[in-house]
Parts: sequence; C-alpha cells; structure tokens
Amino acid sequence: MKTQTALLVVSLLAGGLSSIHRGTLRAQAWGLPDLSAESKACIECHRIDNAGVYQQWGRSKHHRANVGCFECHMSKEGEVDAYVHEGQWINTIVSPKDCARCHTREAGEFAHSHHSKGARILGSLDNVLAEVVEGNRGMITPAYPKGNSAAAVNGCWQCHGSEIKVLAGGKLDPATWPNTGIGRINPDGSEGSCSACHSRHSFSAEQARNPDNCGKCHMGPDHPQMEIYYESKHGIAFRAFKDKLNLDSSKWVVGEDYNLAPTCATCHMSATPARPATKTRAAVAGLPVSHDVGLRISWNNRPAISVRPEVSDKKMGLPGGDVNWETRRRTMQGVCMNCHEQQWVDNFYVQYDALIELYHEKFAKPGTALYDLAKPLLRPAEFSNELDWTWYEIWHHEGRRARHGASMMGPDYTHWHGTYEVAKHFYSKMIPELEHLVHTGRQSGDPKKTAAADALGTKIGEVLDSANHRWYLNKMDAAELKERQERQEEFRKRYGN
Repeated sequence: MKTQTALLVVSLLAGGLSSIHRGTLRAQAWGLPDLSAESKACIECHRIDNAGVYQQWGRSKHHRANVGCFECHMSKEGEVDAYVHEGQWINTIVSPKDCARCHTREAGEFAHSHHSKGARILGSLDNVLAEVVEGNRGMITPAYPKGNSAAAVNGCWQCHGSEIKVLAGGKLDPATWPNTGIGRINPDGSEGSCSACHSRHSFSAEQARNPDNCGKCHMGPDHPQMEIYYESKHGIAFRAFKDKLNLDSSKWVVGEDYNLAPTCATCHMSATPARPATKTRAAVAGLPVSHDVGLRISWNNRPAISVRPEVSDKKMGLPGGDVNWETRRRTMQGVCMNCHEQQWVDNFYVQYDALIELYHEKFAKPGTALYDLAKPLLRPAEFSNELDWTWYEIWHHEGRRARHGASMMGPDYTHWHGTYEVAKHFYSKMIPELEHLVHTGRQSGDPKKTAAADALGTKIGEVLDSANHRWYLNKMDAAELKERQERQEEFRKRYGN
C-alpha cells in the first residue's frame, strides 16, 4: 500500500499534468512535507549499490524538497516502459513529460524548441554518413536484429537523441540506452531529455549555466560554438572570472548577480533585468528565463544557405513560426544592452549580417546551383563522388564555422577556419572538379550527359565572370586593381624597414 505521503505526491503530480493540458499551470516551487515511504525504500539499497547517485541527489534541491527516487521514476501498469521493482511500478527513463509534473513552464518551453526536435536528424544526410558511409550493420541488438551502425549509436545519437526501444520487462535496448541526447524520443511519446543539460542526479543549475555543459554537443568541425566562445572576449572573461559569477545562485540575473562575463545560458536562456531609459538609450525590457534557446537568434545557420529561424520553426510546426527574426533580434539586443552600449550592439549586427550576405552571395548560392547542375553527371549514391565531399564540407563544415564565428565574435573561426577554407576549397577543389565533369560529360557520347555538361559549363562561366569571382580569371576591375597596388606599396613603405 502506498503511504499517505506518496498518495499526496501522486495527487499533486497528476494535478500538475492535467493542468498542463489545460494550459493553466505555470512553473511552481514546492516541497513535500516528508520523504515518501517509497523513496525511503529505494534509498535503503541505492545508497549502497549506487553511492555516487545517492550523494548527488543528496546535494540537490530535489533532496531538500523531499522529492526522491519514486517521485521521479514512478509509473503505472500499462505504460510502455513500466515494470515492477520491489513492489512498485516504475520506469528507468525520466522524460520531459515526467519533469513537467512539477516544472510545467520549463517543459513546455523546451517542447517548443529546436532542442527537443534534435532526433529528427535520424533521417537526414548526416545520418547517412554515420549509418552507411562510416558504418555498417554490425551492431546486433534485440530491437535491431538486422543490425545497426555503431558509428551512429555512439556518435550522432548521443547528441541528437535516439528513439528508445523498450524490451520485455521494461528493459531498454542497448543500441538506444544509455542516451541523454537532447532530442531523445521517449517511450511515453515525449521528445527530449532534460538531463542532457541538467545532469542527473544533482540536476545542478550551476552546471547547466557552465559553457562546458553546452560543449558536449556544440563543438567540433561543423558547429564549434564551444571553441568559438572560448576564443571570444566573452569566453576569455569567463575563464578569468568564473569564480566570481555566482553560478550557483538561485536567482541568476545578469547585472544583479553577476556582471564580469556572460555564458551561453546568459545570452540564450537566462533572465535579464528591466532597465529604464536614459539620455543615450531607450528603456530595456527585462527577460524571464526561457528553455526555448532559439527565441533570441536571428539567423539559423545550419543549412547550406542560412534561413530566418521562424522559417525552420514553421517547418517543424513549432510556435516559434509566429515569432519573426526582428522580434528575436530585439530580444537578444536587450541581453547585449546589459553590458554594451547601443552603438556597439547595432554595429555588431551590421558586421554579422554582412558576413552572412558575403557567404551567401559569393559561395553558398552559386555553389548550391552548381552542385545541383552537376548531379546528372555524378554517380547516384550519395558521397560516392569527390564533389559530394567537397561541397558538403564547404557548407556543412567551413561555411558553418564562418557564420557561427561571426555570430559569436570568434575572428579566427570566422576567417582561417571559415571563409579562408570556404574560398580555398571552392576555387582549388570544387571548380576544377566541376570543370572535369563538364569535360567528361561532353566526351561521353550520351546526349543527356552532354546537355547536362553544357548547362553546367555555362553556369560555371557565369559564376566565374561575375563581380565576386572575376579575379580568378585575372579580370579584376582596373580601378580596383590600381587601388590595391597602391595600398600594397603603401604597406611596403610603412613596414619595409
């Protein structure tokens, strides 16, 4: 029999869940009068068998609120992943739906974010690489008797999330668990993993606010936000003043609780204070904490050609589809204004937008058009052609690095790891590969390939003879050439000695 305390828990939590559907309950802080008998029973064994987990929980706010093992892991007969353990129905995975029993607002915001949709990459071009090109079907598990790619399981799925497969008795298939991917598809139908950021079982806000927490996924050759942040003035300040930022504060508001450096959470999620108008700037509205990390960005730099975030939100059916990029930018500018003055903020966005436009007009748009025209001349299997790899790395790796570098003020990633690499491979690899395809297509004797080669050759000529690329043909405008020669001569005179 459940104790009266446990019955109170069930009643409170069930009430919270029903209120989610009615849309009436906001986030609330509460504690139970005592630790339930069910959780006490859990502790009897787990404090010995899983001492680290017990100690983490013991230092958490959950412990101080008398929220224990059972309150989070409770289940009921008939749920997909439920099983009986020591006389109680429980499940292994604590999903966002479970967390929503108490953290209603946070779970709702997260459910509306791109983070929660991270596992939708499972059918994308990226996953073709991990499953087919890099991988095989050598990982045999009960849920995947025909095999699966260990490269995908240990790589892509650990950041983006796997689709959890439940076996008999509530056990979880080893190809899909353990997994704390941000977009994990849970047995109860919810998407996401709160523990991706709030690691169990301490669920520390301090840890979630630390940039290294985001760096588990936001790093590497195609999206090095972590490395860019640490290169930037923001990251330099964080490392210098980390111990003075009150990262463990319950109320963590920039300008009130800390002011020496921002973290990823500061800019993308955390609360800011309202500030009155002054002689030099307009009033700044305060922001609440948000678990939808996309509501303060004004470009989605994931695709080959960047799009406004409301466009991608609309494709996913997210409420953010109704929030335009101008609104999101003003929101982020409100964050910036807590440390920077208006001209600084305005001019930063002029620089950022100019880099996006440069990448789009000089490389992304013509590159996309050229690659599409080349497809009839390629082998049909993705990544079986050199051009597939060249173009993929130009936009997916180097182009993203340039765009992300500019967005977070990392000059080395913007230039040497970004636009330099884009230009180098566009001119030294992509154009020669395209010209080779034109040559072989015209020599093939196949009328369709000949026509495709002619269309591609015409487009190459148009691109290279445009203002952005004419230098490649040694056809730079005479006035510009003269100006550059004068500047080079001035440089030599200034520094020649």
